[in-house]
Amino acid sequence: MNYFNRHSICAVTVVSLLMGNTIHSQSNQNQRANELQLNTITTAVPFLLITPDSRAGGMGDVGVASSPDVNSIHWNPSKLAFVDKKMGIGISYTPWLRALVPDINLAYLSGFYKTKKRGTIGASLRYFSLGDITFTDNNGNTIGQFRPNEFAIDVAYAVKLSKTFSAGGAVRFVNSNLTGGALVEGSQTKAGRSIAVDISALYRKEKIKLSDKKGTAAIGLNISNIGSKMTYSDRGGVNNANFIPINMRLGGSLTVQLDDYNSIAILADVNKLLVPTPPTYQLDTNGAVVYKNGQPVILKGKDPNRGVAEGIFGSFNDAPGGSKEELREINYSVGLEYWYNKLFAVRLGYFYEHPTKGNRKYFTLGAGVKYNVFGLDFAYLIPTQQRNPLENTLRFTLTFDFDAFKAQNDEKATE
Repeated sequence: MNYFNRHSICAVTVVSLLMGNTIHSQSNQNQRANELQLNTITTAVPFLLITPDSRAGGMGDVGVASSPDVNSIHWNPSKLAFVDKKMGIGISYTPWLRALVPDINLAYLSGFYKTKKRGTIGASLRYFSLGDITFTDNNGNTIGQFRPNEFAIDVAYAVKLSKTFSAGGAVRFVNSNLTGGALVEGSQTKAGRSIAVDISALYRKEKIKLSDKKGTAAIGLNISNIGSKMTYSDRGGVNNANFIPINMRLGGSLTVQLDDYNSIAILADVNKLLVPTPPTYQLDTNGAVVYKNGQPVILKGKDPNRGVAEGIFGSFNDAPGGSKEELREINYSVGLEYWYNKLFAVRLGYFYEHPTKGNRKYFTLGAGVKYNVFGLDFAYLIPTQQRNPLENTLRFTLTFDFDAFKAQNDEKATE
């Protein structure tokens, strides 16, 4: 769903801490309205799901089975086992809500190092700045100013188990400081923290024959952000703890080498959050939630206050709308990438989310260029439904190829 809405809900939680054919026709209309009722899934730290790099950003946010690069940790750590370079570093910058404010952005630093054996080590830092926020009391008087921020530090490792299969994982520390420890209604707030892991796998078959062409096919799976719940205050106990965005991403890609200079890749991903779906609660005549024994009465669905493991496995059958709603919780993205002589790339993509789950629908455009030791990628997003925090925004990623840098220095040394 839309990150701005998600994050607003999370921030509010932190700051507030607390007869005949006519009848038949009306019944059908009410049933249709209920089927299309908005029931988005909210979590803490949704910035972990924002596409950090411009290459994937230009292809509709696909990447679990794309060719390995320096940004593979976010999409599928196991891809690092197939990198053909010794070492690489990437820097990405994404302005956020640029049409409204100038100081919200996501920065991403990532890198990898291939060991002498079959393994590859990776690390990344993701930093999300929410700009300057002025805090006021109930009377509107200024009581302070703070710059909320969130960050995540990753360490990843991937290993080839065979010529075509690899496995990998990552460990992640997440810190979310939204209030600066402000006192709210007598309760002391604090930064939310969590430890999470990713588990991933990749099947990649190179040099397959496609008629008279050669190509590469890949299938990838990544279950990310498997970690402890996050709380911003001791008030409320476990009921005040929020799931982080545990996510399952599955996808495939097919790359065809058209000739010695031209290649094209087709990619597709599906995503599903592995956290509880909000249930439907019983309401009284005034529209307020009915409570019994201090707990809200659930009409359909399941209690969202569950443990992490129970929340993951229960996320496949806990939607109040049944299997139909479960299918609506799957997001789809497709992408296309064309390379000329491995020097210049053009990218297209499309992302789809069901209207009842956030209604994000957008096209993406991208381009990339490689020159000697560095590469530069750009991405641009065009929403087709609701407004998007990334619309009218140009994102970029700068990558460095240390193998090319070393080769260039060795060539100069022999001259």
